[in-house]
Amino acid sequence: MTSKATTPQEYIDQLSEDRKKPVEDLHNVILKNLPNGFEEGMLYGMLGYFVPKSQYEPGYHVGKEWTPLPFINIASQKNFIALYHSGIYASPELMEWFKAEYPKHSKYKLDMGKSCIRFKKVDDIPLELIAELCTKMSMKEWIAIYEALIKK
Repeated sequence: MTSKATTPQEYIDQLSEDRKKPVEDLHNVILKNLPNGFEEGMLYGMLGYFVPKSQYEPGYHVGKEWTPLPFINIASQKNFIALYHSGIYASPELMEWFKAEYPKHSKYKLDMGKSCIRFKKVDDIPLELIAELCTKMSMKEWIAIYEALIKK
């Protein structure tokens, strides 16, 4: 579900009471562990963490208007909280690392599709694992991977 919120705090404030704390905790973990250069804001009606135009002028290649290159997004969906990590989808090594680590941090089965990690048990999000995931790819690495993929 997309939101019309214009700031991350407005997005969080509009969530139902059972979603506020888990989304806020996830948001704070990402902000604390996101490599230098990425910015936060609203992107596609979700909380977004992206490469700003000042760091990557071309931006994201999809759409008619300039959009910053997305890296991570958080969305509160009807039946789960979703974490979208573009880098995990683009890097097979990072994907394999995450899949191997996930069972060490959660008693629940990994529910994942491409870049989307779904947390149905919203009070049991493996925040330590997400913190480590955030540190695994720098902005420079993400831009290089992105360019290699779209210029094929």
